[in-house]
Amino acid sequence: MRYTHRARGRTYAFSSLVEVLGRASPLRSGDVLAGSAAESGAERAAAQWVLADVPLTTFLEEPVVPYEDDEVTRLILDGHDALAFAPLRHLTVGGLREWLLATAAGPGAAAALAAAAPGLTPEMGAAVSKLMRNQELIAVGAATEVVTGFRSTIGLAGRLATRLQPNHPTDDPAGVAAAVLDGLLLGCGDAVIGINPASDNPETVARLLRLLDEVRRRYEIPTQSCVLTHVTTTIDLIAAGEPVDLVFQSIAGTQAANAGFGVDLAVLAEGRDAALSLGRGEVGEQVMYFETGQGSALSAGAHHGTGGLPVDQQTLEARAYAVARAFDPFLVNTVVGFIGPEYLYDGKQIIRAGLEDHFCGKLLGVPMGVDVCYTNHAEADSDDTDTLLTLLTAAGCSFIIAVPGSDDVMLGYQSTSFHDALYARRISGKRPAPEFEAWLDRVGLLADDGGIRPVDPALSVLRELV
Repeated sequence: MRYTHRARGRTYAFSSLVEVLGRASPLRSGDVLAGSAAESGAERAAAQWVLADVPLTTFLEEPVVPYEDDEVTRLILDGHDALAFAPLRHLTVGGLREWLLATAAGPGAAAALAAAAPGLTPEMGAAVSKLMRNQELIAVGAATEVVTGFRSTIGLAGRLATRLQPNHPTDDPAGVAAAVLDGLLLGCGDAVIGINPASDNPETVARLLRLLDEVRRRYEIPTQSCVLTHVTTTIDLIAAGEPVDLVFQSIAGTQAANAGFGVDLAVLAEGRDAALSLGRGEVGEQVMYFETGQGSALSAGAHHGTGGLPVDQQTLEARAYAVARAFDPFLVNTVVGFIGPEYLYDGKQIIRAGLEDHFCGKLLGVPMGVDVCYTNHAEADSDDTDTLLTLLTAAGCSFIIAVPGSDDVMLGYQSTSFHDALYARRISGKRPAPEFEAWLDRVGLLADDGGIRPVDPALSVLRELV
């Protein structure tokens, strides 16, 4: 189908829905690199006018990646909930924006948005986000709740959880343990204590799993651990009897991009079944942890869609959330600035992408967190991460990443620190996950205002942990 818009005596023509979505996206370097971006602000505005009038049913009729070529497209369309979609079926993309804003501002917003989630495809979510200001992404995100559980409960209103990320450049157990101690004493780790191993060697991964499990059991910490190795490695470790809580995998929005990660839907299902067989959950049985990031499909050369046209990176990112949603995950987060300035050039683009990712994930019913981060060669700095962290806190982000000193010495990028998490909770009045908060109180770390007490050297938990 051909789409057109006439403004100021000029007609803007777009050959397909894929092209409309790309041209309507806010500017980002990855879309320029791929050739999907608008050539001017005027063309972008014209594409947004066109997109606003596209019926939602069009996204069920014109897949952005061909159905016959892509198992992610088949997952999206075959799993679409027509009953949940029925109340929204008559809307255009612009109409969906109005419905979302009105619903978010009204009574029973969380229930209404949750009921709509199975009827929305990721392309619908990506499309409507392109028409929304940052404050609108925040408002709808804040009204949406996605609650999950394993040993702690994540996503409840008034809560902000953290992934304690104790990475070490040589996977040294003492270095990892020191970072874990630092994070726990500053109230972090309620979403997960998760290590990116420097080596994917199964013996190394198993050693780190045992270390985290020993700490958790010895001090009766109501959290979960994860070593972020490839799903097939984790499946083998489960078979070998190692203490696996969550199964991790990086995922993307096309079959070809997932193949670049060495996975498909079948192996993700195998990983989930293996973890469920262990029965290690206490307050819930959600066992999957996924990471995504805008630009992952483009970086793998796996970003082309219907008609061979490049699909914009934000639409493909939203499709990754459909993959995640299919496996009932405990945690999902976008590593929003990690892939580099080739995809998100500066702080402005990173901030916008982080808000889009969070909005689209929660809109689709995914338990969404964000790694508020940037690489050292991006045009970004800690002021940008402060801004995005503050906005995501207002938007109801389920969890953020917490790294010692905000500088990941293994991955070599800048994220948010343990102290940043304390700041975000303090200014918002949000608290840790309830089970973890009760543990902080039990060991004497919880302050009366919900923050963390200054550490007393005589504190019994400190003596034991050291």
